[in-house]
Amino acid sequence: MLLHFYKMNGAGNDFIVIDNRDLSISLDEDTIAALCDRHRGIGADGLLAVEPAEHGADFKFRYYNADGGEAEMCGNGARCFGFFTAHLADTEELPTSVSFETIAGTLTADLVDEEVRIAMSDPKDLELKAPIRIENFHTDIHFLNTGVPHAVSYVEDLDACDVITHGRALREHPHFAPAGTNANFAQVLAPDHIAIRTYERGVEDETLACGTGMVASALIHNLLTGAESPIKVDVAGGDTLTIGFEKVDDTTFKNVTLTGPADYVFEGEIEI
Repeated sequence: MLLHFYKMNGAGNDFIVIDNRDLSISLDEDTIAALCDRHRGIGADGLLAVEPAEHGADFKFRYYNADGGEAEMCGNGARCFGFFTAHLADTEELPTSVSFETIAGTLTADLVDEEVRIAMSDPKDLELKAPIRIENFHTDIHFLNTGVPHAVSYVEDLDACDVITHGRALREHPHFAPAGTNANFAQVLAPDHIAIRTYERGVEDETLACGTGMVASALIHNLLTGAESPIKVDVAGGDTLTIGFEKVDDTTFKNVTLTGPADYVFEGEIEI
């Protein structure tokens, strides 16, 4: 069969998007992995599927990593999903807000000027200075689940950091078993400005951006330094995104938002 698809990216984190509101498309893990293959397929960090909502939101969000496995959430994917589904609305004017159901909870995307702002789910499972070490890496490792699990470490020289080696070691560390974790390496540029590089679980490589990783890194930065909201985050793809939040107490946050670009790249058909 021919599969009609769209290609989008959020800060360099790229996605295949399919409109499956009629539930006529059924893709297994191997097919999704083949579509995401950058040499033999379309190429992407993951696949987004638009499905009908089940619990009162506008749409249902399904996200699959490049290995074909379904994940709870993806921050950059959610911004692309919000931008895409806003254009599916049967209205004369483009809606400024879209809601959608994810495994991590119901989220809202707001179209703000040229960017998309996602209201994220409340972070959980905070662990500062986790009792783990990896070979040839002597920096504190922290953990926060921002819809998906993230390890975060702050380094002095982000460019010199071996993201692949250290990221894979963290991703596979027994402390994070059985689900594993994404791994973020961050550097402070200014009190309200950080840069990060991310090794993504499911992609099993460094990606140009990771929305939930940006959020985890910014919130950990607040906990370590007291940096106030909003915090700017530079990513490997060259974009700068903004993380907003409210502090509830010394370890808890609410009203966490992720704001940044979401762009169409192209659309087409592929035989599967």
